[in-house]
Amino acid sequence: MSDLRVPTGPGIPGGLVVPQADLTERFSRSSGPGGQGVNTTDSRVQLSLDLAATTALTARQRDRALAALGDRLVGTVLTIDASEHRSQRQNRTAARERLAGLLREALAPPPPPRRATRPTRGSQRRRLAAKKRRGEIKGQRSRPTTHD
Repeated sequence: MSDLRVPTGPGIPGGLVVPQADLTERFSRSSGPGGQGVNTTDSRVQLSLDLAATTALTARQRDRALAALGDRLVGTVLTIDASEHRSQRQNRTAARERLAGLLREALAPPPPPRRATRPTRGSQRRRLAAKKRRGEIKGQRSRPTTHD
């Protein structure tokens, strides 16, 4: 196949192209659907990318990706499995799409920190008034008292 293209997004304004030489594909027999052909074709795909050695990432992007994907890595290698389709070609495409999506999410900068705010006086009053109304409604559900 060809180079892996990651679409533009936050953290990668011009997109990203991972050279084919940096990707490692392994094929094996899949346990999924396929009828009689499942025992004879190697349709399962394992796509691996060594984040520390790839030439596609800058040093800053590499650090961000290693931090974001730390729990999915074996050393510095990110591996994606795809075996949901019957054909090897479809599984290769699915693995590449999944890898591109993971890289796009990992390279996105963290969201800005939330600025703590206090509830306004009006919102506090409305909240308390709603609680009072709800309490009155529930109070009307009780059995009526008998007065002489």
